[in-house]
Amino acid sequence: MPKPKRRRWVKVLITLGIVVAVCAGLVVGGSLLLAARYESRVERSDILRDVPRPTPPADQPEGPQPLNFLLLGSDSRSPDPRPIADPNGDRSDTIMIIHINAARTDAFIFSIPRDSYVYVPPAGRWPGGNNKINAAMSFGGAAHAALTVYELTKIPLDGAFVVNFGAVNRMVDVVGSIEVCLPYTVNSSFRRGTTWSQGCHNMDADEVEVFVRERYGVPGGDFGRIHNQQLVVQALAKKIASTGWLTNPLDLDRLITVAAESVTVDQDTNLRQLILDLKDIDPNRMSFATVPWTRTMTTDAGSSVELDMAAARELFEAVINDETAEWLAAHPQGVPQSS
Repeated sequence: MPKPKRRRWVKVLITLGIVVAVCAGLVVGGSLLLAARYESRVERSDILRDVPRPTPPADQPEGPQPLNFLLLGSDSRSPDPRPIADPNGDRSDTIMIIHINAARTDAFIFSIPRDSYVYVPPAGRWPGGNNKINAAMSFGGAAHAALTVYELTKIPLDGAFVVNFGAVNRMVDVVGSIEVCLPYTVNSSFRRGTTWSQGCHNMDADEVEVFVRERYGVPGGDFGRIHNQQLVVQALAKKIASTGWLTNPLDLDRLITVAAESVTVDQDTNLRQLILDLKDIDPNRMSFATVPWTRTMTTDAGSSVELDMAAARELFEAVINDETAEWLAAHPQGVPQSS
C-alpha cells in the first residue's frame, strides 16, 4: 500500500528544514522532485573544509554506516532569517551533533554547552588556546567552529548546518502551536508574572520565543535553557509528524520555505540523498543529551563551563561506534542541575 501523500511532504520538510535546523526526526517518506524545488532556497558554504569525513574500517561489514551532522545555531532576533556562515563577531548560541544510527531508525542529538572552556585552534588574530567554544565562530566563521568541535570530539562529520534558531518560532507560527511538556517549573525573567508549571503547555510562537530564551528562571541556568530548546524541538517534530494540517499545500509551502530560507548547508551535503537515508526516522525515536560537565568557573574568557572530559570521551566514543542507545541506558538524562 503506498504511503499517504502527507508523509511524503513531511520528509521533504524534514530534510530541508527540521532535520537540518532542528534535527532529524520527522523523515517519513518523500519526493525527490519536491526536494529539488526547495533545495534551491538553501544557501551553501564550505563549512567542513577542515574536518575529516568518516571512513569505515576495512573490516567493517558492507551496508549503511551511521551519520553525524553538526548543527550551529544562533537565536539572533535579526529580521533577516538567513544565518551567516562566516560572521564577523557573532557567536554560536546552539551547538549540537545529530547522530543517525546505521539502521536509520533512531536520531540521537547531544548539545555542547556554548560556554564550554575548550581548546580553540588559531584563526585570524586569535593565536589559539582555551576559550569558550562559542567564540570559535567569531574568530573564523562556521568552518572554524566546525574544526573546534571536531578537535574536541574527534567525531568525523557527514554534513553541517548553520541555522537561525528563530526559524523554530516561525515554524511554530505556521503550525499554530505546540505542546511542550516540562519536568520542572520555569519562571520567565522576560515577562513578569509568566510561569510555566511542571506539566504540558500549549505554546504559540510568541510564547515559544520567550520560553527558549529563558536561562535564569529555569533549573540549571543555561543547561536548563539547552533542555528547553530540546523540548521545543521535539514538540515541533511531533506536531508536524502527527497532525493533518500538512494536507494544506499553502501552509506546507510556507513551512518548508521558512525552514529552507533559515539554514546554510555545507556545500558537499547531498540533501536528496539525505532524504533517502532518513526515511524511517520517527519523532518518538529522537533522544537528547548534553555533554557531561563538572562545574562553572571563572576564566580569562569569563564565566565558563568545565567539561568532564573522561565522561565526555565516553559519549563521543559511543557516537563514533554507533552505541548511543547503550550510552543512554547507562547515562539517563535527568533534570538539568546548576553547578
